[in-house]
Amino acid sequence: MDNNIKVFFVLPTLFAGGAERVITFVAKHLDKKKFDVTLVVIGFEKDTKYDVSGVSVIYLEKPRVLSGVKGIIRLLAKHRPQVVVSSISHLNIIMGLISKLFPKIKFIGRHATITNVAKKYKKPRKKSFISSFIKFDQIGIKSLDYIICQSTDMKDDFLKIYNIDENRVKIIHNPVTQVDVLKQKGKSINSIKKFITVGRMTKVKGQARLLDVLSRLTIPFEFTIIGDGRNKEDILNKIEELQLNDKVTHIEHSDDIFSHLIKHDMFLQGSYSEGFPNALLESCTVGVPVIAFNAPGGTKEIVTNGVNGYLVETEDEFLKKLQETKDWDPKEISKYVNKKFNKEKIIGDFEQLFIDATT
Repeated sequence: MDNNIKVFFVLPTLFAGGAERVITFVAKHLDKKKFDVTLVVIGFEKDTKYDVSGVSVIYLEKPRVLSGVKGIIRLLAKHRPQVVVSSISHLNIIMGLISKLFPKIKFIGRHATITNVAKKYKKPRKKSFISSFIKFDQIGIKSLDYIICQSTDMKDDFLKIYNIDENRVKIIHNPVTQVDVLKQKGKSINSIKKFITVGRMTKVKGQARLLDVLSRLTIPFEFTIIGDGRNKEDILNKIEELQLNDKVTHIEHSDDIFSHLIKHDMFLQGSYSEGFPNALLESCTVGVPVIAFNAPGGTKEIVTNGVNGYLVETEDEFLKKLQETKDWDPKEISKYVNKKFNKEKIIGDFEQLFIDATT
């Protein structure tokens, strides 16, 4: 163990989310003969939604990232890991600033959005007097030793915003996290098409435009939305306005997304941008094909037209694909994405980055 590379993963919470799912998965599956892994969670243990068995976890029990800064600094000073990995933009900025105190530790931030697109759909935050003059985001991000991007589009977008050496920006896709569940091949019961989408209920995720498309669909269907977020009330109101109440089911959270996915015929993605869409990848993993708008991000690296779903440019094209009667083979869909994003490959990419960073 003394010769192992000591890696700390730092997250705001272990509540439901794509970053949390990926980081916990990576932490659990790194080679324990090479890496000594600790997961540091700023939030509360009671909020944990993911299985962290087999991993050393430290909960700081703090309500906000800023209130956990002192605790993080104390832990790093005490344990002196060789590598610290953070995820989610505001935490990455803070970890970059903290890195100034620990020049011998390699700090790695996992980037998760196409920033130039995502910011169009967010309410602008009020800047403090100090932040108007000091670009904390630029200082923090540029202080990190490496950045992990999840797709080529994300890397290109990142480099447009931050003027840093391209060699410090690495593309590592998200892994397939479960391979023991597979949809059974067969038609929908009572010939009702069953569609599903999973994701935060925010404008950038595009649930509203999915509803607009579905409101024009003339064949019988059911649509399940799994997710919560700041745009939830707007989405629920839109369901009423479009008179889709009897066709749409909303579930705020599920601990078993896979059991929901396999009950549906198609996964729908309305996003205007995606880093690397975990829920879409999971859908393909269990053999459920997808229809997604061809938005910036990793979607185009997962979906190949006619193989595991469709990428479309317009709402009219989306509607046309919804009405298609193609007979999909769940096994082939699952096989296709597992070949590209299997656990062994992606975990190997993380391990190699940590080895390169410390040698």
